[in-house]
Amino acid sequence: MNQRKWVLMFKSRFIKILGAITIINIIARLFGFAREIGIGYQYGTSFQADSIITAFTIPNFLYTVIGGAITTAFISIYSKLSNPLRNDFVQTIYTSLSLIVGSLTIMFLIFPEFWMRLFFSGMSEEALSLTTNLFLWTAPATFFLVLSMLFSGLHNVHENYRLTSISSVVFNGIYLLIGFGLTPLLMEYSYALGATLGAVFMFILLVYQSRKQRLAPLQFKIVRLAETKRFLKLAMPLIFGGATIQFYLIIQRIYAANLSDGAIAAINYASKMTQLPQAVLMTSVTTIVYPLLAKAAGEGDFFKLDQAFKKGFRLLTLILLPASVFIFIYAKEIISIIFQYGNFTEDSTNATYPLLQLFSISIFSLALNTYITRFFYALESTLLPNIINIVSVFGVNIFVINLFIDRFGVSAIALGTVLSTIINMLFLILFARIKLNLVLSNWKYVAIISVFVLFSVSIIWLSSIVMVGSLFLSLLFGGVITLFLVAGGLKFLKE
Repeated sequence: MNQRKWVLMFKSRFIKILGAITIINIIARLFGFAREIGIGYQYGTSFQADSIITAFTIPNFLYTVIGGAITTAFISIYSKLSNPLRNDFVQTIYTSLSLIVGSLTIMFLIFPEFWMRLFFSGMSEEALSLTTNLFLWTAPATFFLVLSMLFSGLHNVHENYRLTSISSVVFNGIYLLIGFGLTPLLMEYSYALGATLGAVFMFILLVYQSRKQRLAPLQFKIVRLAETKRFLKLAMPLIFGGATIQFYLIIQRIYAANLSDGAIAAINYASKMTQLPQAVLMTSVTTIVYPLLAKAAGEGDFFKLDQAFKKGFRLLTLILLPASVFIFIYAKEIISIIFQYGNFTEDSTNATYPLLQLFSISIFSLALNTYITRFFYALESTLLPNIINIVSVFGVNIFVINLFIDRFGVSAIALGTVLSTIINMLFLILFARIKLNLVLSNWKYVAIISVFVLFSVSIIWLSSIVMVGSLFLSLLFGGVITLFLVAGGLKFLKE
């Protein structure tokens, strides 16, 4: 097959699958987002909201950090194995992971207060006590969430992309329904129960489908394989440096725990708003692209890697940059329309929307960091991007927060995220060029996209000052304008 024909087929298949996966991921994210709205409605920016959010921080962190590293490493190794070795490899990783994560989950259940005081000691005693009790209910979710990520990797490498996306819908849907619906009966504990039951049902769905499709025999068995060492060599750096967003989240909550009640909730609502657009797109893109990257890397096909690198960058710029501008300009309207109900008051809005404006500046850089890092991982070059990520998150981010927190309070936490993600992005672009010989785009396209962004800023700002009768209509009008800008960019701005 000649290169031109492959490019056309790749684009057609990529866009078709991307569309379906994106729709499913949007539904999953909307369920998750509706959960945050429910917490805001029922608890506002109170210490109860802080406790609900904080109690799920560690399970969610490990789900993303360990689970994400396992999935990435699993796909990279599994896709390069011959059939006879695949079953032994799956069983070995499944058994080892069950033992390790199962033991960690038991430690959470035995010593819940130790873990909460270790990370969130700045909370008031009342909030810390409630958080500890809620953590007892959310801790079991850790085991099922991390194991689910392993099975997601197994399904993705067999191109069962829709199933893994649907499993996220199941998790977020159950979490929302039980959390919000059982609040009159269980109060704050309903959300903790929802998190654990959502994880259990997601796990059951993925395991059932893997058995039904006979992807691999699921037995507790450990086989000595050379590939296991390769897996550990690849996975361990990813655990410490791969889940950048989650490291930001846990640091944000650690620092916010030392501020006034409601700071954790406010920063959570704001950060979730900015995660929604980039997470939907990045989940869709990486779900499809990463197995293809791993396969292309295994075949040594640099042309396919280069084409995927440029294609993904164009999608990110043309969709996320206008979205970021829209969120920054309409931040107060967004928070008011979505959250300002029930116990989420106007004071809660005023505390949250400036944080949303700051976080909106980091949407593109966070997404691009995740995207570029995936290419390093596909080529099994994990050390350099992880060093960059770790220095940015634990160096630049924490330095900025400590430098400004006395002056700006909770805003310093958001500022640390913004500055560190931008620095991280610039270094990843540079070293992708130097080490991998991958270039995101030429200078002509960069100039064109810069003009496009300036044009988008002008148009979206003008739309925000047009009097259209109500807050909702104003937000809707701005959203429609932004969608037209994205559609126009995707149609006309081609490299």
